[in-house]
Amino acid sequence: MLRTMAAGITVLASGSRGNCSVVSTSTTKILVDAGLSGRETMRRMHAAGENPAELSAILVSHEHSDHVTGVYQLSRKLKIPVYMTGGTHHEWRRAERDRRKDQSVLDRCEHFQAGRCFDIGDISIMPFTIPHDAADPVAFAFRAEGVKLGIVTDLGYMPASVMQHIRGCDFLMIESNHDLEMLRVGPYPWSVKQRVLSRLGHLSNDALAEFLTTDYDGVATYIVLAHLSEQNNHPEIARNAAERALAGQRNLLSNRLLLAQQSEPMESIRF
Repeated sequence: MLRTMAAGITVLASGSRGNCSVVSTSTTKILVDAGLSGRETMRRMHAAGENPAELSAILVSHEHSDHVTGVYQLSRKLKIPVYMTGGTHHEWRRAERDRRKDQSVLDRCEHFQAGRCFDIGDISIMPFTIPHDAADPVAFAFRAEGVKLGIVTDLGYMPASVMQHIRGCDFLMIESNHDLEMLRVGPYPWSVKQRVLSRLGHLSNDALAEFLTTDYDGVATYIVLAHLSEQNNHPEIARNAAERALAGQRNLLSNRLLLAQQSEPMESIRF
């Protein structure tokens, strides 16, 4: 008897120009954030072997444009519900009202709360609060058929609550946004640098390395470095920092290190 796919993830894009992933089982597909245009999202899904028509829902982490650009278009075209917190929905509607002459109204919007688990199809989702400068930002832990997947980006530091929620992940996609020195000498205005460096900003390579060295449980088969800045980071710098931090834990079965990209989808990972 053939074994059905328990769970999988396809990272379509990750970075300041758009974030988008598909978490799936054999019966459920969830688009996690929709930071690309609707057309580009569907193009990348097809390129990665995913069928947009099979999407069950869109799940939104927070209202920043690199996570919600395609939400309205995709939800209307595919006739699927959008899940977000009440605070995120309020800020999304306000931004849409400012951007469009007519107010965008989602046909189907479901609210969830951080810290309260809920299901979409056969995927169980635990949203949890993260420190970021948005209305009600969350990250996610997904469970399906005994597999646990974590997607954790857009956070200024790693609080104990976040570390607890991502313990036991078989797959962990986590932010490694910037190199501290590249950010300090880079082209961003000082106000933007302060925002990125703040406790409501983004996780640096060094901050992630500290977590991997001191608090990470070493369980994940795959670790994916995500949301790398194109201006203030370099893939090899981020990779080297993480590899040094994982040096004592890596083996053939766990902690395979990958990097998500902004310009093209990653190869799908299946469990």
